[in-house]
Amino acid sequence: MPLLLPAKPRVRESFARAAASYDNAAVLQRQVGERLLADFSPLPEPGTIIDAGCGTGHGCRLLRARWPSARITAVDFATSMLAVARSAADHCLAADIEALPCGDERFSTWWSNLTVQWCDSGKVFAEARRVLRPGGQLALSTLGPQTFAELRAAFIGIDRHRHTLSFSEPDAIAAALTLAGFAEVRLQRQTINMHYPDLKTLLRAVKEIGAHSVGEGARSGLLGRSAWQRVQAAYEQHRTPAGLPARYDVILAYARK
Repeated sequence: MPLLLPAKPRVRESFARAAASYDNAAVLQRQVGERLLADFSPLPEPGTIIDAGCGTGHGCRLLRARWPSARITAVDFATSMLAVARSAADHCLAADIEALPCGDERFSTWWSNLTVQWCDSGKVFAEARRVLRPGGQLALSTLGPQTFAELRAAFIGIDRHRHTLSFSEPDAIAAALTLAGFAEVRLQRQTINMHYPDLKTLLRAVKEIGAHSVGEGARSGLLGRSAWQRVQAAYEQHRTPAGLPARYDVILAYARK
């Protein structure tokens, strides 16, 4: 079944507003980007790289440190994010990665860190293959269905609204890459737990990176005091010595055109 994705204008607006707070809050994004790069050794080495959904440019800086001579194109549809990333890239494009304003076979490497979960993966992968040169390589990270499992569990019995984004199974990511025409598809799955002192701080951290749009079925108003206390009590059952956990089911994917 297709995922229920939030409307693009709302996602763009959320990330645009988060540009100022993003770098301080994007601890997970930096960890995942570093893990994605650690197992990515394309040969020949990249000459031209597209960072699809670059955010404020952390991925561009990672890629620059690894391959200093590569020319990097940063792409994001939130222009305030792109403005911050500009200093880390050779070229910037304000665009949706489902419809890139780039010629065919322009890049040797397509990279994307924690962006695909907001998109139609079929469209994204078709565009990735189109803009890659023959033999070009792809590396991406996204989130799987166990992401925010504790948060969803805490809301059971409270209401019938959606409180998290829909996330793809690893097999669905692999199948979409294969359908788009990629070969040598390789996936890894890892769990990262971030910890927070309380639930309000956890939710604020998600909002500070702009990742709080969940699409159709989301609650339009605030919870009542009693309901919120029940959610907090339910989440407290997951507390560890490190604090309240937020689980991220991380999928790393690699492929060749």
